[in-house]
Amino acid sequence: MLKPKTIKTLKIAVITVSTVIIIVGIFGYLKYKEVFKPNIKNDVTLYIPSNADYQTLIDSLKSSNALIDLKSFKNTAELKNLQHKVHSGKYLLKKGMQNNKIVNIFRSGNQIPVKLTFNNNRTINDFAGKVSKLIEPDSVTIVNLLNDENAIKQYGFNKENIISMFIPNTYEVWWDISAENFLKRMKKEYDKFWTSERIERAKKLNLTQKEVSILASIVQAEQLAHPDERAKVAGLYINRLKRGMLLQSDPTLIFASGDFTKKRVLNKDKEIDSPYNTYIHAGLPPGPVYMPDISSIDAVLNYQHHNYIFMCAKEDFSGYHNFSTNARQHGIYARKYQQALNKKKIWK
Repeated sequence: MLKPKTIKTLKIAVITVSTVIIIVGIFGYLKYKEVFKPNIKNDVTLYIPSNADYQTLIDSLKSSNALIDLKSFKNTAELKNLQHKVHSGKYLLKKGMQNNKIVNIFRSGNQIPVKLTFNNNRTINDFAGKVSKLIEPDSVTIVNLLNDENAIKQYGFNKENIISMFIPNTYEVWWDISAENFLKRMKKEYDKFWTSERIERAKKLNLTQKEVSILASIVQAEQLAHPDERAKVAGLYINRLKRGMLLQSDPTLIFASGDFTKKRVLNKDKEIDSPYNTYIHAGLPPGPVYMPDISSIDAVLNYQHHNYIFMCAKEDFSGYHNFSTNARQHGIYARKYQQALNKKKIWK
């Protein structure tokens, strides 16, 4: 039989242990509530830059005003060791999301992709400016990379024709993709686009893939408004190439001048000393004068067969062209267009 003193000691021990269990239980319950507490006010998109640390994440959450309770998030983050596992990227935090899920998203780098769309670019600078608004690398970084001969020659391009490697479309990429990895991704898309069928069609034209893109860029620059006319325009230039004629394309002169606001090409423009001046240099220029889209490339590969070798914008400014097989008829069309320009007082 236990002595009274021993019984008292046991009672104290039981009470102490019970108290500890209750306290631990309460603490655990409170922690559980904190971890699984809804803590996002409204849907918010957060961009965490490369090489960001935990404090950068906290500062981003503060500035976005996304959290209902910063303290409970920080407690959960520390509990789950987020301090050493922050990943860069674009993240979507949804209204009512719990602390546990928020932390897990940043710990695992469970970011959302960016829909990257680009088209209607004349130069690498234009392209870089648009793309840099959608991914982390800035325009200067992208331009410098695309002007680095050593960096781009591994893909089979040079500074003059690298723009043709980018096929205008919509792509899903990670926001924090590096400029180098972006280039690799675009080369994969380029190779995917150039199917065996397209390559075979290019060979039948006696053109390389790059030359098809260069010609497509001229076709597109000639016909921006009406893609349905591009195959006809392409057929005209292919006729000229086959006959060994100068292309005499006004868009190449505009590109050579660097003045993309020019609405009227003058005779003095035809004297510009540039490899892009197709009024004095035979064949195709060294690179695209526009970033050709898929419809323009396919217009070249599936060009319209006809005998036209001259074209001139219609005097009604509809965006369509008058086509002709001889210089006499072309001269009539050209005079009509020049008179229309004069009437509208378009001098350059």
